[in-house]
Amino acid sequence: MFLRTLALWALGLPLTAFIFLAIMATFVFDRNGRAIHSLVALWARLILLISGVSVSVEGMENIPTGTPVVFLSNHQGAFDIPVLQGFIPVQFRWVAKKSLFNVPLIGWSMRFAGYIAIDRDNAAEALKSMEAAASRIRNGTSVLIFPEGTRSDTGKLLPFKRGGFMLAAKSGAPIVPVAVSGTNVIMTRGGLSIRPASVRVSFGHPIETSGAEDKYLRNRTKEAIEALFTKIKGG
Repeated sequence: MFLRTLALWALGLPLTAFIFLAIMATFVFDRNGRAIHSLVALWARLILLISGVSVSVEGMENIPTGTPVVFLSNHQGAFDIPVLQGFIPVQFRWVAKKSLFNVPLIGWSMRFAGYIAIDRDNAAEALKSMEAAASRIRNGTSVLIFPEGTRSDTGKLLPFKRGGFMLAAKSGAPIVPVAVSGTNVIMTRGGLSIRPASVRVSFGHPIETSGAEDKYLRNRTKEAIEALFTKIKGG
């Protein structure tokens, strides 16, 4: 574990800096963000490789083709981010709390990549961000949100916030439920040590949002993620 931790911080930081510089160099010529997304996905896979994290994925056939979707995933640990960034097989953008965009290099890269910041402390600004995100989805860009809003320390799903479901309803895009298992042991909250682990990701059947009520979408999505998580956990 010590060697993995040393390797991640010794190699991961310069790797992150290099990818950030590559994103900056690409930004001027990459108006649709495809190259930037690919660079960030490469960064994610290399971070996982250095950390000794293996990832298996199932249910990719459930992701609709030719239409944008709203991915809604459970959140167990910090490594959910590189796992999903590296292994979701389509272009997408994160919808994340505004404070993450102030993190040096990583947060700056998120801004260049066109990710969407949500100010949870300012309802008016949050609504504007949701409107912008819905417009982006209608124009063909998928997004990913952690509907719990923060990671769960127990493994059980926390109550879902409304934002992701409002966004799906505004855009008319289907929801794709996602379950991630195994990331909670890699790096504990507040810790710096890295523990190699096997992670499983499962994509569920899309949930249509047209004409659906918020409560129905929340309940159905939570049930779908819980079922997926129960199936893959411990595997």
